[in-house]
Amino acid sequence: MSLVRTCPPTKVARLAGSFCQATARHRRTAVLLKRWSASMQTEVRVRFAPSPTGFLHLGGLRTALYNYIFAKKYGGSFVLRLEDTDQSRLVPGAADSIEDMLEWAGIPPDESPRRGGPLGPYLQSQRLPLYREAAARLVESGGAYRCFCSAQRLELLKKEALRSGQTPRYDNRCRHLDPQQVEEKVSQGMPSVIRFKLEEGVEPFEDIVFGWNRHEVAQVEGDPVVIKADGFPTYHLANIVDDHHMKISHVLRGSEWLISTSKHILMYRALGWQPPVFAHLPLLTNKDGSKLSKRQGDIFIQSFQRNGILPEALLDITTNCGSGFNNNQMGRRMEELISEFTPSKITTHSALIDLEKLPEFNKLHLQHRIEDEPKCRALIHDLRVHIQQTFAAEIQDQDVLQEDYIRRILRLRKGHISSLQELVSPAYAYLWVRPSFSLQQAALLTSEASHIASLVLQLIGEDVPPLQQLTADLKSLAKQAKVTKYKDVMKLLRLTLSGLQQGPSVAEMMVSLGPAEVRRRVQKLLRSESTAGLDQNLLHSSNSVVQ
Repeated sequence: MSLVRTCPPTKVARLAGSFCQATARHRRTAVLLKRWSASMQTEVRVRFAPSPTGFLHLGGLRTALYNYIFAKKYGGSFVLRLEDTDQSRLVPGAADSIEDMLEWAGIPPDESPRRGGPLGPYLQSQRLPLYREAAARLVESGGAYRCFCSAQRLELLKKEALRSGQTPRYDNRCRHLDPQQVEEKVSQGMPSVIRFKLEEGVEPFEDIVFGWNRHEVAQVEGDPVVIKADGFPTYHLANIVDDHHMKISHVLRGSEWLISTSKHILMYRALGWQPPVFAHLPLLTNKDGSKLSKRQGDIFIQSFQRNGILPEALLDITTNCGSGFNNNQMGRRMEELISEFTPSKITTHSALIDLEKLPEFNKLHLQHRIEDEPKCRALIHDLRVHIQQTFAAEIQDQDVLQEDYIRRILRLRKGHISSLQELVSPAYAYLWVRPSFSLQQAALLTSEASHIASLVLQLIGEDVPPLQQLTADLKSLAKQAKVTKYKDVMKLLRLTLSGLQQGPSVAEMMVSLGPAEVRRRVQKLLRSESTAGLDQNLLHSSNSVVQ
């Protein structure tokens, strides 16, 4: 008797139902893994098999990630296989981009079209003899047959089914052709496809996630095409042939393929092959439960990369919203994802992802990188490129491109910024380019700007005090102003240092810029005031601009 059935039919049992089901899943997973390890298979081998008819998107990345984690958890291999048999829909550059994005995300395949491997090739278009051989075996054994139905006839069948409110399906007409009829049509040069015979009495299979399943596909579908008229296989044949020859031990794929698995198992049995263990992953959806759509545009991995999203943040939010782990917490890195991954924890309900939270995940992982010196050096390089691309000839002092200066900025802004791109936005331009502001702006804040500037120059010597001490020193400095309130003193200094009315604290700005640059900017205010005349005349100098 299963654990689920032993739960008593009481209110307490209903409350504990989810626990019982989770326990049952845990036992099921353990049994499946034990059954696999006791078989002749000696290595965990999983695969991610996208079609290069488009670029890698968030749903595909999640599937790849779970395969990668599973492989690393059990000391196995992660294989990238590109299913490029639909030649008419291939997108130029998509094949290379998919592998590029997996490497960028930190989940590189062990075997792939680019890396090669012992069981390649890893492009289906280069494996055509294997599919034709398998199809010929099926035809010879009576498990498949040639179909000569024209596209026009198939279209009429579809229209008739829709007209009568039925699901379109092939009527298996050519299944009943005798060998002589087939030979005659072949000799006449009639185009044909090969269809697999669906038989009733499908054996049940045990999925790691969804448990026991069985779909009588012969009752609802016509015999499927396995070899098209152009000689290329369809997905249904190609994926089982490849999984067999590549010795794939576990197939982790989206739950949309669950209903097709019985069909695939029929093909495995018809070819005399042992099916792998299946684990169908619940769908990744928007936070409102709607399906992630490629039309959204921003779900493509290249889009996240361009927008400064770190791969760790993307993997973190993708697993955080789903299941398969002992707990869900922000900030997990790859080694933690691998160690905490538990297949029995994968649930059947969809994973709702809230991309509005992605900046928070990115902020946390950016902080981790800043705290890791080797990774921080990489950030410094990337930020320097952004600075040069954004400001180019506007930069007056090349010292802002120095490693120590950029490192100081990153450490001070750690925990405040969500991406490197923020640091080249107008709000932070003052860090790289000396700002401009009008004397009228200063005059509106205080009539004793010269006095305050002099006090700052006395405060800032060869070194800027530490941030906490400088904050206290500025409070003391503000008290020496005769009529200007503390908040207006800070506004004046922020305007002088950055040309802005909002931003980080004045103390942080000073620490960021360093003593020489602070003195330079404050002295510029002092000189401009002297040129413009007395403080009382500043209000009449609306066209005077401090550059």
